Amino acid sequence: MPAMDQNRPAFLGRRKFLGTSALGASAIVAALPLFGACGSDVQARTAKGNFRVTKTEAQWRRQLTRSEYYVLRDEGTERAYSSPLDKEKRRGTFVCAGCGNKLYSSAHKYDSGTGWPSFWQPIDNGAVGTATDYKIGIPRTEVHCADCGGHLGHIFGDGPRPTGKRHCINGVALDFIPA
Repeated sequence: MPAMDQNRPAFLGRRKFLGTSALGASAIVAALPLFGACGSDVQARTAKGNFRVTKTEAQWRRQLTRSEYYVLRDEGTERAYSSPLDKEKRRGTFVCAGCGNKLYSSAHKYDSGTGWPSFWQPIDNGAVGTATDYKIGIPRTEVHCADCGGHLGHIFGDGPRPTGKRHCINGVALDFIPA
């Protein structure tokens, strides 16, 4: 190890800096739940039974496929371009795969090029709910089924007219009912 020059200021080496940064970031992330700012509150509301459709986690696991459970109940995200519903062009209604609640109309669907089914608005104002999601460190608008609280995806402000919104929805969270 080279001797340190007593006249030079002490700088953190790259490894020490990265280790210290990671430790600080971990502490911040660990503290977020204390301030109510970590993730969406869907699971908390579901646990309190604030939705019309409520089931135990065991009941959800029996009803849903593994991938449906991962997205709807664990707030996961399916791989882009993996859902056939992204290319669905027929007239019809997209419903929650968990409870059958009518969520989106094919009349409001468009190809956003993102790899997920995208809609510029829900079928009606009471079909979906939103919550703030901080899972990636920045606030995003999470969208969930208003009836069962199942996680559907996120809403972004880069959609088409008339709303300017893009409801970016996991296809596995939806079932399609043709008109």
